[in-house]
Amino acid sequence: MAFESLTERMSQAFKNLTGQGKLTEKNMNDMLKEVRMSLLEADVNYKVVKDFIARVKEQALGETVMKSLNPSQMVVKIVHDEITDLLGTEETEIHYQKNGITTVMMVGLQGTGKTTASAKIANLMKKKQGRRPLLVACDVIRPAAIEQLQTLGESIGVEVFTLGVETGALETAKRAMAYAKEQGYDTVLFDTAGRLHIDEELMQELGDIKAFLHPDEILLTVDAMTGQDIVNVAQSFHDQLDVSGLVLTKLDGDSRGGGILSVRAITNVPVMFVGLGEKIDDLDVFHPSRMADRILGMGDVLTLIEQAQDKMDMEASKKTADRLMQGTFTLDDMLVQYQQIKKMGSLGGMMKMIPGLNKMAGQIDDVRAEGTIRKSEAIIQSMTPYERENPKCLKASRKNRIAKGSGTSVADVNRMLTQFEKMQQMMKMMGGMGGGRMPNMAALKGMSGMGGGMPGASKHAGSKKAKKKRKKR
Repeated sequence: MAFESLTERMSQAFKNLTGQGKLTEKNMNDMLKEVRMSLLEADVNYKVVKDFIARVKEQALGETVMKSLNPSQMVVKIVHDEITDLLGTEETEIHYQKNGITTVMMVGLQGTGKTTASAKIANLMKKKQGRRPLLVACDVIRPAAIEQLQTLGESIGVEVFTLGVETGALETAKRAMAYAKEQGYDTVLFDTAGRLHIDEELMQELGDIKAFLHPDEILLTVDAMTGQDIVNVAQSFHDQLDVSGLVLTKLDGDSRGGGILSVRAITNVPVMFVGLGEKIDDLDVFHPSRMADRILGMGDVLTLIEQAQDKMDMEASKKTADRLMQGTFTLDDMLVQYQQIKKMGSLGGMMKMIPGLNKMAGQIDDVRAEGTIRKSEAIIQSMTPYERENPKCLKASRKNRIAKGSGTSVADVNRMLTQFEKMQQMMKMMGGMGGGRMPNMAALKGMSGMGGGMPGASKHAGSKKAKKKRKKR
């Protein structure tokens, strides 16, 4: 995950500061040195780091902080506020036309996930903002780009306008606008062509489309895995096209994440959206303060709640929560919990948002975790309704039948039942979250080492050796 190393080093720096009897200029400088190194290692631009440390030091060594009752906490707040300032202070939204059609140009280099990002943004506009978007396939250069956009558009129920590869991008854009007016669309997103590098041909084509459209937004898609090169790419596109916002993709990847901390300070182009996975719903509006929380290891409960409200079956969650309040937890309830958690996406990513559990996220192998959950689902679904309600009736013959029916082993069945018993105990003790507004905390803890072993977790998962292994993959 992005920022993993940065978060660890930041946390250690603050821990060392907290452990001091009082705050002095020396231990403050020691902490700032650690913060400086952690930012540089995360691939944050050197000038940005230098200015950042200077601002933090000026405030941290002030009389108000040094003589406060909790100086270390105030320092953490200063660092948090300065990181938020680097990221943009407040989220930047798309400026929709009150009357007429809002036009959005999607630009970027080839391989950054621009076409997928176009569909994800169209999906967000439709589902969360009540817009009626049209996707336009203006990438007539890359093989299968049109087919990819059509497939994505079909999956989210958004029409894709195309004239095929025989018609140029500018002509496609012109006729798409006429079509959008005829059909009553209020938002049009143009997926333009990219290149492996910035060249005159690319910029001429984009310039021609811009001159015709006069777009309300020009969104540049950049890959979080590219580090500081994000800044160079953003600056080049901005100089020639006047980019209004960034879409940062692959933030869920194993990247240092420094580019995102540099780009706003250097280019003054705000990050508007972040891609956090491969699924069509894995796109969030960028909230600078929440991102600062994640970087400093404080979790991001607000985003988790929003995702839960969007993705979870609230009625099913409420029924489970009501049963939990009555002290009841069956295998059917466990199945519902698993299904809800799957809808939320990456288990490790979800745990990162929960204060107290975020440090355990690095111990999760998401692929292994998903496999374990699927196996547990298959086992439960192979049981009869009576067996789900009364698991104590499961003797050898029943377990053999369930194992065969689910394509697992008796050992797998026994492990799942042991996990269920521990989750059942914890659920009775902790109760529900009240209305099922988000994944039950007890469920997550019950799936962790506190309750029988987190699916996909191992005692070596968070080790340096394991991290190196994941990087190689």
